[in-house]
Amino acid sequence: MDKSDLARIWAVVYRSLQYEFGSPIVNSWISPLSVDKLHSGVLYVKAPSLFLRDWVVNNYQDAILRFCQKESKEIRALEIFVASVKPTVIEKTDSRKSMPPKQEETQLKSEEILGIPLDPKFTFENFVVGKPNEFAYAATLRVAESDKVAFNPLFLYGAVGLGKTHLMHAIAWNIRARSPKRNVVYMSAEKFMYHFIKSVRYKDMMAFKEQFRAVEVLMIDDIQFICGKDSTQEEFFHTFNALVDNNRQVIVSADKSPSDLDGMEDRLKSRLGWGLVADIHPTNYELRLGILQSKAASCSIKIPGKVLEFVAHKITANIRELEGALNRIVANAMFVGCEITVESAREVLSDLLRTNDRRITIEDIQKKVASHYSIKLSDMSSTRRARQVSLPRQVAMYLAKRLTSMSLPEIGKSFGGRDHTTVLHAVRKIEESVKENPSLAEDLRLLGDILTG
Repeated sequence: MDKSDLARIWAVVYRSLQYEFGSPIVNSWISPLSVDKLHSGVLYVKAPSLFLRDWVVNNYQDAILRFCQKESKEIRALEIFVASVKPTVIEKTDSRKSMPPKQEETQLKSEEILGIPLDPKFTFENFVVGKPNEFAYAATLRVAESDKVAFNPLFLYGAVGLGKTHLMHAIAWNIRARSPKRNVVYMSAEKFMYHFIKSVRYKDMMAFKEQFRAVEVLMIDDIQFICGKDSTQEEFFHTFNALVDNNRQVIVSADKSPSDLDGMEDRLKSRLGWGLVADIHPTNYELRLGILQSKAASCSIKIPGKVLEFVAHKITANIRELEGALNRIVANAMFVGCEITVESAREVLSDLLRTNDRRITIEDIQKKVASHYSIKLSDMSSTRRARQVSLPRQVAMYLAKRLTSMSLPEIGKSFGGRDHTTVLHAVRKIEESVKENPSLAEDLRLLGDILTG
């Protein structure tokens, strides 16, 4: 089996894993893997670090092998390896988990042991800047290029797939290029919790503290993962304070602003909001088209401008979905050999287009809520404060927050240019009122059913 066949099989397996485990997990743990060769029925897959190899073997090996064997009967076993460590071949009938390698087997940098490998595609050069992300881009570039701590912490937030992880990887690449000896660690909040739980289990908290307090730039992605996890929050709070007190840079990302992180301790919310908070807004048409044009320029086949414009208009959810749509179009042209046209793109992306056509807008919500409560649509943006108007308006804001990917400032703008604090107040007001008001709860359930179809 040649390299192209292996690449095709791995691409199918990758998509299958995304369906089973979700894109965030697959992007973090499976994306860094690469297929090496198939020899005597054993598929050799290379991992960039011992930690990542062990995590994949312990959590995802069975699924990877299952999907590989679904694509090719030649694959009987799977070996995930790191160049410096000889691993165990995993066969379908072998359910044993690999043991962590001995310390003397390899000499890795602390950032490779602690953190997650960086994606070489996620650099500042490959990041397309537009109105929705220009502030976050400027802030991250300032932090990356500053010899002193510019903002501490830098807190990036926005919906899934808008570029937070890309910017964090770009910061790390930039700092490592400028200062190779600087200890830069990038990891997910899930991995921070993994290290913490492991240290508690093996009664090695001192080593945990020493490792993290030696970091010069700590980057934690998806901090919302530790919401509601009190012990992990406690340790992160102390780690955060120790690093900031020693003038070490901390960079954090989340899907919400610090004040909106439900389940996060108030003192930690306060610390996370200390420095600079940068919001990444949902993409607009110009930014989406720019991203597609940039990605298309690196493709081996030419993609007509009309097709890029069509995709930019139709796929509006996030950048990951946008790039995934382009990958589908290119793959279809390469494997099937059909011409790339708007019509062929429409056919290849039919399921995505149906999903995006059903996407709920704030205007949809305002119309349904106004009709339900028998008020004018214009009342949603008016300054009237009578309860018969203010309650429906708050309900609409609540539903907009729950059913769309719009940020609080964007929602406020759609309601007569209101401040994001007004939207936040409305959301919390409805959340409190619904606990004691069965009628309001029924209204929300009914409106939610109508809007989601």
